[in-house]
Amino acid sequence: MGDSGAVNGGLDLPSPREDTPEDLPSPREDTPKDLPSTGDPSLDSAVEQWMLWDRNPQTRAQIRSLLDQAQFSELRSRLSSRLSFGTAGLRAKMGAGFNRINDLTVIQSTQGLCTYLSRCVSDLKERGVVIGYDTRAQPESGCSSQRLARLAAAVFLTADVTVHLFSSYVPTPFVPFAVLKLGATAGIMITASHNHKEDNGYKVYWRNGAQMIAPHDRQVLLCIREQLQPWGAPCWSQELSAKSHKRTDPLQEISRAYDDELRNLCFYRDVNAASALKVVHSSFHGVGHEFVRKSFEVFGLNPPIPVHEQKDPDPDFPTVSVPNPEEGAPVLTLALALADKEEAQLVLATDPDADRLAVAEKEASGQWRIFSGNEVAALLGWWMLLNHRQNQERDQDEDRGLFMLATTVSSKILQSICHKEGLSYEETLPGFKWIGNRIHELQKSGHKVLFSFEESIGFLCGAAVPEKDGVSAAAVVAEMASFLHRQNLSLSCQLQNIYHTYGFHTAVTTYVICNDPPTVDRIFSRIRDFDGSGTYPRTCGSSAITAVRDIGRGYDSRQDDQRSVLPVSSGHMITFWLQNGVTATLRKSGTENKIKVYAEICAEPQGGDSVAQLEAELQAVTATLLDEFLEPEKNHLIRRGV
Repeated sequence: MGDSGAVNGGLDLPSPREDTPEDLPSPREDTPKDLPSTGDPSLDSAVEQWMLWDRNPQTRAQIRSLLDQAQFSELRSRLSSRLSFGTAGLRAKMGAGFNRINDLTVIQSTQGLCTYLSRCVSDLKERGVVIGYDTRAQPESGCSSQRLARLAAAVFLTADVTVHLFSSYVPTPFVPFAVLKLGATAGIMITASHNHKEDNGYKVYWRNGAQMIAPHDRQVLLCIREQLQPWGAPCWSQELSAKSHKRTDPLQEISRAYDDELRNLCFYRDVNAASALKVVHSSFHGVGHEFVRKSFEVFGLNPPIPVHEQKDPDPDFPTVSVPNPEEGAPVLTLALALADKEEAQLVLATDPDADRLAVAEKEASGQWRIFSGNEVAALLGWWMLLNHRQNQERDQDEDRGLFMLATTVSSKILQSICHKEGLSYEETLPGFKWIGNRIHELQKSGHKVLFSFEESIGFLCGAAVPEKDGVSAAAVVAEMASFLHRQNLSLSCQLQNIYHTYGFHTAVTTYVICNDPPTVDRIFSRIRDFDGSGTYPRTCGSSAITAVRDIGRGYDSRQDDQRSVLPVSSGHMITFWLQNGVTATLRKSGTENKIKVYAEICAEPQGGDSVAQLEAELQAVTATLLDEFLEPEKNHLIRRGV
């Protein structure tokens, strides 16, 4: 993670001050003394604080409207807690409130980050920070990713810190890539990735290019609490970045450098253009289209056919119920229909910030197969290893220094590949931030990471960007599919070849939605004291549970000292190992109001296990986890697809 000790004295940061009327970017229509009382002194204080500090007339009006309509419960909901770092930084609905994404909370978060960086990095002013953004916007609150990025830039510029602010929207992977290429101290990406249109987020990347983890995230939160009062009117100026000599635009430099790195992932450029394979791409109303098209150009591939209704950025995401390609057929309807019309064999879809990739292939039957994240990872892991060995002399010792990484809730297919091929394999906690930081540690030790993934369609080929990258993955998948097409093979056929060699792996990932955090806590508390037994469940359906790991408690019954090898996490995540060979995990999502269910069963390579029997075992376990462990009806949970 790099040095984290405080530098003596740090920077001379701006001090909070009351703005004079001529300083204010917009007039305040009322002052705290004009506000009616709610009858709750603590809530009155929170409302007063908001109205004193906020300078956005639209979010001020939202709080005033709730106050005038006596919607005290909603006010309490918005003002009684503050944002906290989760699996992917800060993420919440846009709008007024201390626990929402808006001008004030972004300024506060950036002041805290700037304060912490000033204590850690002696040359912060010169090295600066990278800031990027996607295309999300919410007119009713005046919030857009671009506006929030400019305000974040204004905070650093107010402190005389260099800011590398992209002049246009970019995919999320461009920010960590730029942090590394420019030698910046940190990076900020304003995005909510695949969340609903109401949400936005604030991802922070450390100087190693990976998302920030402990202890830095906790320290930044402490610094945010120290710096809640805005430093002054300049922090509210969107125009400051356009005027300051301390601002640079890294777009062209980073685009060229990214293309250079892409070439290292391309193995058949001389023949790619001759491929008869046709590819359709959807960018899900996000940033991805031009960047994916350019990645195909770098690979010498024919350009993908865009889904025109979804090609251009649109923060309303009008053609999909949720802008998450992981949802499969319901949100890929337009892409699959276009592929049928164009007689294309392959469909690729990137999420709105282009860090995730969905893959679908037309089978001989004429039906579309939408691959799971685990299945795409099996293909990409095989592909990266195949080409690594074809392009380098085989060295057994060097192979041991090659790594593949996956999150612990992902398929064990990479583990099986690595075990058979003599590579090293490691697992991390869920969230690509853990993979990114582990990549950094391995590279410092002289190791090479060939491929990494998380089951939620997040892939990283190579290690140039310590973050999942849908742009590069799209080009790699297209080249792999073109290569197989020349061999008269489909992706589906090759996946079966992989399973024949390394063992059949079948997995199920599903979820329930829970909008009440106390209910989530209650569900997991019951599992830890199952039906009052004082211990975890002993069976799951008809199969005995042989081992349990509870990351929230740092407990793992498989270890001699019963302590988990993976770091303790503040979130809920419990894994069960069953006698029938199934591994199953229940986990509270760190980015959405979901409890996720992961289950997998693996067979021996070329074994005689019946695939149908294995899949039946898996479905039975998944049903038990949902119905008996989570109790959706009793706990008012919303099942997937309902």
